[in-house]
Amino acid sequence: MSLVELIAQADERGLAASGLACLDRCVPLLGGDDDILRPLWASLAEPDAWGAWGERLEQVRAKLDADAPEPAVTEEDEAAVLARRMLGAVPAQPSAPELRSWADACSVAALQIHRLLDAADDGESCVTARREGRTDGMSPLVAAELRRQVAILELLAGRGTGGLRPALDVSTEGRRVLRAVVSRRARGRT
Repeated sequence: MSLVELIAQADERGLAASGLACLDRCVPLLGGDDDILRPLWASLAEPDAWGAWGERLEQVRAKLDADAPEPAVTEEDEAAVLARRMLGAVPAQPSAPELRSWADACSVAALQIHRLLDAADDGESCVTARREGRTDGMSPLVAAELRRQVAILELLAGRGTGGLRPALDVSTEGRRVLRAVVSRRARGRT
């Protein structure tokens, strides 16, 4: 099943976790620590996932200073702008249509971020083909991000709330990879 199909079939909790996981993997671009999104992950594990969601979201935004980003100059800047947009678009009062739209936008943004930061050429001008399952010639960083997005949606579809912990583990691995890529690129500029 393609990523687009998985997003179309996901429930509210799955959509929120999918979008949150995309944002979580991109936290290194926002200067946040590894636990900055934990309160939102914790909300998804609670019986009333949306009870404290809005309040916790505002705390995260304040810590990451999600206001207007600087204009993009480098690929890293452009990637950070995309990550800030993901954070800025998180629905404070989630509904299924809002979550589906946000999860879909986060999927596109995360793949685009990985494409921008990958040293290898992805061969595609946009990520739409990747999300629909056309993966020939995909660059390694984009391929890994696509696999993570699919894995997270499959975990949540198959296990419900029980899939949150493994989904967080998959996302944590991706965050470490992106952090290493950002660090390597920064060393290359000095």
